[in-house]
Amino acid sequence: MAVDQSSPLSRRQRLEAGVVQTLAHLPARAQRLLAGPVIEGDYGPLDVQVQLVLRLMAADPRPSFETLPVAQARESIRLEAAQFAGRRPADVIAQQLTVDGAEGPLGARLYLPEGAQRPGPLVVWFHGGGWVVGDLDSHDPCCRFLSHTARLPVLAVDYRLAPEAPFPAAVDDALAAFRWAVRNAAALGADPDRIAVAGDSAGGNLAAVVSLLAALDGGPAPAFQALVYPATDLSRKSESYREYPVGYFLTEAQMDWYRTAYLPDPSLASDPRVSPLLAHEVAGLPPAYVTVGAFDVLRDETVAYARRLTDAGVPTTLRVHPGLIHGFVNAAGVLPVAAAAVRELADALATALHRPA
Repeated sequence: MAVDQSSPLSRRQRLEAGVVQTLAHLPARAQRLLAGPVIEGDYGPLDVQVQLVLRLMAADPRPSFETLPVAQARESIRLEAAQFAGRRPADVIAQQLTVDGAEGPLGARLYLPEGAQRPGPLVVWFHGGGWVVGDLDSHDPCCRFLSHTARLPVLAVDYRLAPEAPFPAAVDDALAAFRWAVRNAAALGADPDRIAVAGDSAGGNLAAVVSLLAALDGGPAPAFQALVYPATDLSRKSESYREYPVGYFLTEAQMDWYRTAYLPDPSLASDPRVSPLLAHEVAGLPPAYVTVGAFDVLRDETVAYARRLTDAGVPTTLRVHPGLIHGFVNAAGVLPVAAAAVRELADALATALHRPA
């Protein structure tokens, strides 16, 4: 798969992206030789393609983004996402617009696949990045791939970020944006009864919290929630933090950096709007698809939240991908194993939302 030449990458970065894509398509034997010995985990071995990419990233001399000033960290994440973007689907167009946030308008981007049913389903997407980094551009490839694969419109929301706007700004913006989408469903070509919320990492956290808050206040509530490796409990560190603190893309140090920026008062970590796993009640929430890579510091809290939903009677599908790491939705344009995982996510959304209007 060729590198998108319209991306913001420099010549060197496009070369690096091309190297990653070339290595990912080498014969399996060559990949294993370059990646090193098999790494076993609780759910099985680390995927060889993922291991190969991690080995390349470990050799990068550039500083990790949590050691940089916030503005530089954001740019670093944006460029890293572009390196793994692959080629844009030709049948998805993107429209810039604004939506209502809690304290003013927010930037947003509506992705429309050709032939999408209208009025029909809509996915409101909240990007990852620890509530500190990430934006519409960092997750543009992900949203395009998801829209193309699921044949669903996707509305990506650029909520406010910490440390400039710490908790609860992101939560308030996410809830306001979802409510805006419901109110403006007709203009968006959407069925207000078939609007889902979805997101990855911090965005998965926001999708879970929006589902929780909307149910508590009587709605309107999302028709479905798709949570991709969501942070669900910032009050403590689970066993997967001790198993995978470094070396598997998202590190414990980065999560500590995110937590400090998002929560100036550490005691806020026990607030269910921060840690939905600690919510008093989760019965009656929208059906859920919850997915995570097995080699992820957030794995155990993701699994715990899915089980909490199931125990409360919420129809929930939990998918732990044995060989994957945090951030796999951003690598779907390059790594076939990541693309397969995102296709499963797309299938879950399409199945849940593609019922007769």
